[in-house]
Amino acid sequence: MPRRTPRPRPDAVTAASPCPCGLSATYRECCGARHAGSPAPTAESLMRSRYSAFVVGDEPYLLRTWHPDTRPDRVGLDDRTRWLGLEVHGSTDGGSFHQEGTVEFTATYLERGNRGAVREHSRFVRHEGAWVYVGPLPPSV
Repeated sequence: MPRRTPRPRPDAVTAASPCPCGLSATYRECCGARHAGSPAPTAESLMRSRYSAFVVGDEPYLLRTWHPDTRPDRVGLDDRTRWLGLEVHGSTDGGSFHQEGTVEFTATYLERGNRGAVREHSRFVRHEGAWVYVGPLPPSV
């Protein structure tokens, strides 16, 4: 019986693809560079690269860029989830001269035929000189 070659996912990202994070650069020039080891210069850049890591299924990157005090043992990515887009609503601090920053965003996805969205106001800090994700801020009242 002949072996079938699996079909690529319709949303497969290549180095020359537009970056999933929504910026006007290729994956290689943008978030792919972060995934390959180039440090994120801002908290927003890190957040965008983490979104792209969900898109391409890069769990090691997600864990590596998560603060050790809040990092889980594993992320548990589901290959049936298709990430559809990212919208950044705003950010505070998180630049070259800051030690902390926040980014508010919405990431939309499709999972088992159901469309959903994750809206989060995330906190980022510098840890050992690099931006890392701490976690969501509590909702404002």
